[in-house]
Amino acid sequence: MTVESAPDPRVPVPRGPLPVLPPPRPRSTVELTIDGRAVSVPEGATLLDAARRLGIDTPTLCFLENLTPVNVCRICVVELEGSRALVPACSRKAEAGMVVQTDSPRVRLSRRLVLELLGSSVDLSTAPQVQAYMDRYGARPERFGVGAATVGQPVKVDNDLYVRDYAKCIVCYKCVEACGTDAQNTFAIAVAGRGFDARISTEYDVPLPSSACVYCGNCIGVCPTGALMFKSEHEMREAKTWDESRQTATDTICPYCGVGCTLTVHVQDEKIVKVTSPIENEVTRGHLCIKGRFGWEWVNSGK
Repeated sequence: MTVESAPDPRVPVPRGPLPVLPPPRPRSTVELTIDGRAVSVPEGATLLDAARRLGIDTPTLCFLENLTPVNVCRICVVELEGSRALVPACSRKAEAGMVVQTDSPRVRLSRRLVLELLGSSVDLSTAPQVQAYMDRYGARPERFGVGAATVGQPVKVDNDLYVRDYAKCIVCYKCVEACGTDAQNTFAIAVAGRGFDARISTEYDVPLPSSACVYCGNCIGVCPTGALMFKSEHEMREAKTWDESRQTATDTICPYCGVGCTLTVHVQDEKIVKVTSPIENEVTRGHLCIKGRFGWEWVNSGK
């Protein structure tokens, strides 16, 4: 092609028709029975999905909608007719003809024992949801005695953004999943050790600033017990000034880039105390970067 025959770059080139995605294939449904009630769910749905469709409140700890189920807490177990063992509702796929009980004596006993074992070894003082579960199932961790082994250890404060209090960690894997392929793909932390020595750790147990951590804070956003916590919140709790009843939560859009992440700004006494993101938001799915999660302290500088 010669220069004379080349298209004039100043003249818009007509575009062809935009590709149209085919409509999603309709999924077949399966019918099962939960607590004596029939329910129909799309193929591939879990027993937890089916229970929620019926309005049944099934307790969960290691499960979160934006993470891959890892089946480690075993508090969502239900009784499946024909199954020798209780099955985890968060990951067991619903199948046609299943008969499930979510609140049988066997299920309640199992959940109560799990909660008692956790409560006897882990500090759950900043885990109100777990405490509510304990009341619901009549769990009594104190029955193991004052000599029960715990995972108590000093709080790790090695950076200016968040603290790690592994005395509150139930090893639910949520932070590992959020740091891995489910969100950040940084792989700065993993589970180390076995049995009672199992713990969340950086590579070679190095301090956080020396690890691969990029301080996105997504691990904080998914932690169910407060083992991972904003340093601002930790300091306010230490000073006995943290009071969620006096806090407001306002949604806004992060101003740092054009992605459009939704931030939920938590304010107490006219100061921002932490920032989260709603899990149901289609842009973030609850996850943020370091700027969105922690880049707000300058707002408080004039307060």
